[in-house]
Amino acid sequence: MAPSTHFKLNNGTQIPAVGLGTWRSEPGQVRQAVSFALKNGYSHIDAALIYGNEHEVGQGIKDSGVPREKIFITSKLWNTHQNNVAEGLQKTLEALGTDYLDLYLIHWPVRLVPNESSALLPVNPDGTRSVDRSWDQNETWRQMEEVYKAGKVNAIGVANWSIPYLEELKKKWTVVPAVNQVELHPFLPQHALKDWCDKNGILLEAYSPLGSEGAPLMANPAIQEIAKKNDVSAAAVLISYHVNRGVVVLPKSIKESRIVSNSQIISLSSEDMDVLNGLAAQGKAKRINTPLFGWDLGFEDWYKQ
Repeated sequence: MAPSTHFKLNNGTQIPAVGLGTWRSEPGQVRQAVSFALKNGYSHIDAALIYGNEHEVGQGIKDSGVPREKIFITSKLWNTHQNNVAEGLQKTLEALGTDYLDLYLIHWPVRLVPNESSALLPVNPDGTRSVDRSWDQNETWRQMEEVYKAGKVNAIGVANWSIPYLEELKKKWTVVPAVNQVELHPFLPQHALKDWCDKNGILLEAYSPLGSEGAPLMANPAIQEIAKKNDVSAAAVLISYHVNRGVVVLPKSIKESRIVSNSQIISLSSEDMDVLNGLAAQGKAKRINTPLFGWDLGFEDWYKQ
């Protein structure tokens, strides 16, 4: 059976199974990448205020000529706007040149307090992050529910949330998060988190599906063997892995050939999936994205800081 091209969110919204990631896309390059992707079969763009390139993403969307209603646009509320979701959302809407989002996520379960050091990545005099440890994430979610009910966004969710944080949110949510976007790949499959989200109707999305720069995923012998058996690249295996397990995948590239190949999902056998799902348990576990917010964010494998 062919892999799914779309998944259904818990509010009935359809989301394309593959989206173009824009994290770490350099200025001057992301505009062309977004335009090319939309002209060549993509209909899902993943953005965020903190990436610093939403204006160019918006230009790329406009350049593509694809009607807005045919594009699924995701963005994320940055940490310094957790006390004013409407303001953070407005900044994103203006940068992207749209009056609504298809999906809006709380980027991290962390509130940063802006100060004279920075509006987005503030630090204290001792160099530590300017974190509000007393902030209640339920208040941020309440405001997310408000912009959702006002029609500014078609769905709301979270990113980088572990089970303990989701359990706390569950105590007070009235709208169940539609999505949890987290780092996912065979070296970080997060099986327990996926089970929890599945049981609560939350769809997982995978960022860094190739393990990001410097990760040993692409050269792993087991992954290479699966690629050879299926006559595809290791990247195709790693991207297809997510769609085959019912997860949205967000590969990032600015190279036209890669953008095209990243969208070509193949079916993987149950044997292949068993191998991929078991790699982390064989001592291969590795997390790539570990921002220094100053405390454990509740993931089972999270490196203590």
